[in-house]
Amino acid sequence: MARLLDAKCRQCRREGCKLFLKGEKCTTKKCPIERRPYVPGQHGQGRKRTTQYGTQLREKQKVKRIYGILEKQFKAYYDEAERMKGVVGENMLSLIERRLDNVVYRMGLGSSRAESRQIVNHGHITVNGKAVDIPSFIVKVGDVIAIKENKKDKEMFKDLKGMKVVLPKWIEFNTETLTGKIIALPKREDIDMNISEHLIIELYSR
Repeated sequence: MARLLDAKCRQCRREGCKLFLKGEKCTTKKCPIERRPYVPGQHGQGRKRTTQYGTQLREKQKVKRIYGILEKQFKAYYDEAERMKGVVGENMLSLIERRLDNVVYRMGLGSSRAESRQIVNHGHITVNGKAVDIPSFIVKVGDVIAIKENKKDKEMFKDLKGMKVVLPKWIEFNTETLTGKIIALPKREDIDMNISEHLIIELYSR
């Protein structure tokens, strides 16, 4: 399976902002972008002129890195969003937010999207009672996402029971039963990352 191989903290430094790829480390002073807030590499501290195309490209790369998506799949989300009714950029972000690995992350089952993807890959998650091990699976309104019954006693999930989790408006989650439900489609205001999706649409529309 293809995946991003760049060091996670290096990815944040390249985009010039925290992408929260390392879970709790991103909120501490150990985060490398706190100590080295410049682009990695020999010429990282040099001044560079940014073109319009460069700005658009960086925005696309940033979103891909936040969600851990490669180019072919990301372009497929854009193509699908373009066929849907409504604003293309908002449709695209809504589709990406509804990926199963992201939903698992939003429910607090994983400390990062990478860890949440691993939880899905290892077969710990069910959707409507059926095991799903595909991170890119798109959930729908009414879907029930849960930890498999025979996996709930694992140490990584025991600590979650009763824990308070800050949830987006479109997800419900019971920390006692470790079961969540999609109660609405995610809207643009529900996405808390600093994303300028219009730049990505302009790039693909060139």
